[in-house]
Amino acid sequence: MTSNRRVFLGTAGLLATTSLRASADASEKVRIGVVGVRGRGHELAQGFARQKDAEVVAVCDVDDSAFPKVVKSVTEIGGKAPRVEKDFRRLLDDKSIDAIAVATPDHWHALIAVMACQAGKDVYSEKPASHNVVEGRRMVEAARKYKRVVQIGTQRRSTPHVKEAVEYVRSGQLGKVSMARAWIHQQRKPIGHGKPGEVPKGVDYAMWQGPAPDRPFMANRFHYNWHWFWNWGTGELGNNGIHGLDVARWGLGVDAPLRVTSGGGKFFFDDDQEVPDTQIVTWEFPQATIVWEHRMWSKHGTEGKGFGIAFYGDKGTLIVDESNWKVEDGPIGGGESSGGQAAHQKNFLDCIKDRRNPNADVEIAHLSTRLCHLGNIAHRVGRKLTFDAATESFPGDAEANKLLGREYSSRFEMPSQV
Repeated sequence: MTSNRRVFLGTAGLLATTSLRASADASEKVRIGVVGVRGRGHELAQGFARQKDAEVVAVCDVDDSAFPKVVKSVTEIGGKAPRVEKDFRRLLDDKSIDAIAVATPDHWHALIAVMACQAGKDVYSEKPASHNVVEGRRMVEAARKYKRVVQIGTQRRSTPHVKEAVEYVRSGQLGKVSMARAWIHQQRKPIGHGKPGEVPKGVDYAMWQGPAPDRPFMANRFHYNWHWFWNWGTGELGNNGIHGLDVARWGLGVDAPLRVTSGGGKFFFDDDQEVPDTQIVTWEFPQATIVWEHRMWSKHGTEGKGFGIAFYGDKGTLIVDESNWKVEDGPIGGGESSGGQAAHQKNFLDCIKDRRNPNADVEIAHLSTRLCHLGNIAHRVGRKLTFDAATESFPGDAEANKLLGREYSSRFEMPSQV
């Protein structure tokens, strides 16, 4: 593995390029290019198109079939059709684009974010922040070095009722809070057993794989199902766990765990998925613990909810979910709200204008995403791990340390220095 491979193949002078509009004036609209426009990316494009301070000027995807729907939506909302690209590097080369929104599979998040920072673009990237710990740290380094605004899509940081709940937890009214629990329980469908097949027409599969080592194309591990394979995804812990764990870490005011343990496995599905369908992870901090649980085959929730976060104090328990929060067995408290996603995108745009750190700044998001990675590593090595925050490593544990990063393809590689 070489550390200085030119990841911007075919784009002359990208690292030396600085966007002429990277700090848009307050009176200007922020011009945005969206990379990855199926599903979540389509929603992001619509959301930014609705913001009065933004204009979605370009959309990018490796799959031609993704374009008609998003182009139609953005045109109807904004009154102007965005241009279409299949190579995100064309967006980075465009000096008129201020910001890049990233909604690709997990294995692309960090590298596109770093390259965008190097190109003078601000970045909104979907969660989890990164595919692995090393890449997450590179994102932080790039954002700071190039003075870029980087917001990660953990939108509960901008959701009013979640902010109220966290403030309540930290006010002391629950007493000493020694434990937080986050969870998701839902019934996913099996993905079956696939076979290598032909790449669909209009798909640039080599670009889709990008920095990930080559794997034969199989339809059942392509759109969305990539989440369940370590080569591209981070499992349910990185997919939805990041949302709950971010709130839990925020409420407890903790940074790095001392130890992490994962229990569970693939117990329910008989298919090609590599990640656990049943998992309970415990992170031990100096004065508290966080527990995550997912069951991807069960509709019975925890605390009566399919998704949520609970803070357990000696004077009461606070439970927060998608729409409200409440206190049980303690002081009266509660509230509800909606619109967190729109507020999160607006916060990003506001920060581009005044150059302050956003609500889910990349370093905040990296610390929360790191919990997901540590939990997955503990699962993969099958034992309790001790973590050193100063070096972001497992002292004396070569097997676990290897999983902090990844092997790269011959096409793209995260540089050791950004």
